[in-house]
Amino acid sequence: MKAVDSVPAFKSKLREYTNYIIRGVKKICVEIGPRAAGSEQELKAQEIMKKDLEQVADSVALEPFKLHPNAFMGWFKIVSALLVFGLAVFFLGLPILTLVLLVIAGVILICEFLFYLEFTDPLYKSATSHNLVAVRKAQGETKRRIIVSGHMDSSYEWRFTHAGGKALLFLMLVGAAVSFFVLLITTIVALAKGYVTDAPDKGLPFMLSIISLCLSPFMVGLFFMVNDKVMAPGANDNLTGSLCSAAIIRYLADNNIRFENTEVIALLTGSEESGLRGAKAFAKQHADMLNDKSVETVFIGVETLRDYEYINIYSKDMSGTVKNCPKACALMKEAGKLADMDLKYASVYAGASDAAAISKAGYSAATLAAMDPGPPRYYHTRTDTHENLDPKTIEKGLEIILNTVFLFDEKGLK
Repeated sequence: MKAVDSVPAFKSKLREYTNYIIRGVKKICVEIGPRAAGSEQELKAQEIMKKDLEQVADSVALEPFKLHPNAFMGWFKIVSALLVFGLAVFFLGLPILTLVLLVIAGVILICEFLFYLEFTDPLYKSATSHNLVAVRKAQGETKRRIIVSGHMDSSYEWRFTHAGGKALLFLMLVGAAVSFFVLLITTIVALAKGYVTDAPDKGLPFMLSIISLCLSPFMVGLFFMVNDKVMAPGANDNLTGSLCSAAIIRYLADNNIRFENTEVIALLTGSEESGLRGAKAFAKQHADMLNDKSVETVFIGVETLRDYEYINIYSKDMSGTVKNCPKACALMKEAGKLADMDLKYASVYAGASDAAAISKAGYSAATLAAMDPGPPRYYHTRTDTHENLDPKTIEKGLEIILNTVFLFDEKGLK
C-alpha cells in the first residue's frame, strides 16, 4: 500500500498533519524557547512531545545519556587562542613553539569539526541529555523497522551569520583558514632558514610574518564565532524535523494503520548541536536492536524543512567524509517521485546530521533536508522562529517521509 492510498482525501490529511507540526513547533517555541543541549529546556520540550506521543504510540521512553555539551563548539575559542598565542610567540623568537601550537590547533580542528570525535570533552563540565523514543509496533512478527528522527535541541547563535549572513560567515571562516595556513607556512620557512627576529636581514620569513599579522583579526574573530549569550529558537532547525517524525506515528495511529511486519519508531534526539551526541548514544544503547540481522532496519533523519527549492537527499555527510546508505537514499528517491519531486543527492559539505553518527556506527541511514546550504540567514540565529516557518516545505517533507515509510513497509531497502 502506498501512502496516498492509505486514507481517503490524502492531500487534506497532509495539510492536517502539517498544521499539527506547525502548532507543535509554535507551542515549544513559545512555552519553552531555546533548548541548549543537556539543558532543562531541552528536557521540557521532550516531555511535551512524550505526553503527546503517549496518546498514540505503543511505548514512549526518555533515555538519558551523559555528555559535555559545550565541548563541540568550544573548538572555535580554543583554536583562536592557539593561533593568536602562536603568532605572539613567533615574534618573540620562538617559532618552534608556534609550530607546536599550530599542530595542536590542527588536531583539535580535525578531531572536533571534521570527524566529530569527543576530543576536548574532558575540558568541559558534563550534563545529562535525553533521547525520546516512541514505538508503533508491527501487528505480527517484526521483520522490518524504520526509525524517523529529528533533534530537539537548538544552537547557540552564530554571531557572524546573524550580523551579515552567509557572506560575512564565509569571509570570517575562510579568513581564519587562510590565516592558519599562512602562519604555518611562515613558521616552517622560519625554522628552515634559522630565522632570528633581531637579525638585520630578515627576508622571506619576516615578510610572511607581517602577512600573518595582517590576518590576525580573523584569528581573533574565530574566538567570537559563537555567541554564548544568545540561543537560536530552533523552530526550523530542527523542531520541523522532530515534529515531522512525531507526525508519522500520529498519522498511523489516528488513521488506524498498523503495518503487518514493520515497526515504526519516532526518535527525537537530544544534543545534535553538540556533535551528534544523542544519535551516538542511541547507536550505543540500541546496538543489539540495530545489529539484529533478522529485522531489516533503516534510520531516516529529517532536518530543517524550510527551503523548498533545496529539498534534497543527503547521501554524504559529516563534511563529505561519511557515505550514507545508498539503498536508503534510493528509497527516498522513489518516495520523492511519488510526491512529484525528482530529489537530488547532496552532501553536507560543512558539518553533519544525526544520520552521519548512525552511518559511522555501521547501520543503514540517510537524511532528508530542505535548507539552503549557503547557509541561510536564519541558520543558528535568533531569527529561526516559529514566525519563519514555510508550510509548503513542511507539507512536502512530510509527504516524502510518509511515502518513505510506506515504501519501506512494502519493499524494504530492496
